[in-house]
Amino acid sequence: MVPPALLAWAVRALPAMTADLRLLVELETPSDDKTLLDTGLTVLGRWLAGRLAGARFTRHDGGRHGDVLEVTLPGTAPGHVLFLCHYDTVWPRGTLETWPFRVTDGRASGPGTFDMKLGIVQAVWALRAVRAFGLRVPSVRLLLTGDEEIGSPAGRPHIERSSDGALATLVFEASLDGALKTGRKGVGLFDVTVRGVEAHAGLDPAAGVSAIHQLAELIGMISAFGDAGKGTTVNVGLVRGGTALNVVAGEASCGVDVRVAQAAETARLDADFAALRPSDARALLSVRGEWNRPPMVPNAPTRRLFTLAARVGEQLGLRLSDVSVGGASDANFVSALGRGVLDGLGALGGGAHARHEHVLLAPVPARTALVAGLLVALAPGPAGAPTLGA
Repeated sequence: MVPPALLAWAVRALPAMTADLRLLVELETPSDDKTLLDTGLTVLGRWLAGRLAGARFTRHDGGRHGDVLEVTLPGTAPGHVLFLCHYDTVWPRGTLETWPFRVTDGRASGPGTFDMKLGIVQAVWALRAVRAFGLRVPSVRLLLTGDEEIGSPAGRPHIERSSDGALATLVFEASLDGALKTGRKGVGLFDVTVRGVEAHAGLDPAAGVSAIHQLAELIGMISAFGDAGKGTTVNVGLVRGGTALNVVAGEASCGVDVRVAQAAETARLDADFAALRPSDARALLSVRGEWNRPPMVPNAPTRRLFTLAARVGEQLGLRLSDVSVGGASDANFVSALGRGVLDGLGALGGGAHARHEHVLLAPVPARTALVAGLLVALAPGPAGAPTLGA
């Protein structure tokens, strides 16, 4: 049971949580700026040490990407729960100069508020709540990664290692209008390049092979790879090519974003890309890319985890629903290993990756209490058996 006073405690803590959100948002942490990531994580570490006394800290080198901070908070029950957060954002250095953190009419706005710095704040204050009430909970391993927005190349091994044997993995990405996320699409990122033959467009056009014209034909074929019935979408989001208007283009390329709801679709898409051929044999084609994240398909442990969260929510007056979304997160990696994972435990608001990014402050206490209550519910019973398995 969630202590009735826990929600009132979280309501009183809202001003302090809002101040913590300001601190985090005013740390610019773009995924591609190693200097700012390093500085930001150092400040984050000091803040966490102050908020979570007695926690153990391990900082893992991320190479050219953001480092990973692993924070372990000992519990009073067996087992551990993994909290997943990322501190990197899509916003470049200097964004705060024209878009500072603001609170207006119960909405906080600023770069990274929704995705996902409020999620970090809520995770930390949920841990403070269980301590304040002396609740029996498992140990918590909080993982802060600095490269989620670019596919988690450095973070993924730590995520997979830390989720091994966990009673549950809780991910603090933003909610979808209050709904928790139990399904996400997998993501493939591909570059298609055509090399043609340059020639003068007026004097000798027949001697050339336009890479742009060849690519235009291929884009139509690539777009047809999508299958709405299976939840597969294909988007050609970038096109580059040519050198001048009067030159038959010698090179052109496009960037393709593929989203799949079913794991079997990845093999089909791989075969479709491999079968692409330019219509002119003089043109050369290359396709490079990878599956950035596997699809997150709700498995049995995840369904049980959502059921447990819904029961905790009822005690707080929350009527929780779950949803599958087209975006991907670090939850995909955990789900693909057959482990229970619940996403969308972070902010309510909107505008991810957009200038109207914002969070709603009124729901913060209840969402924080929800996580605290879920930790209590995840504590293994008297016989030592966990409520949920991996």
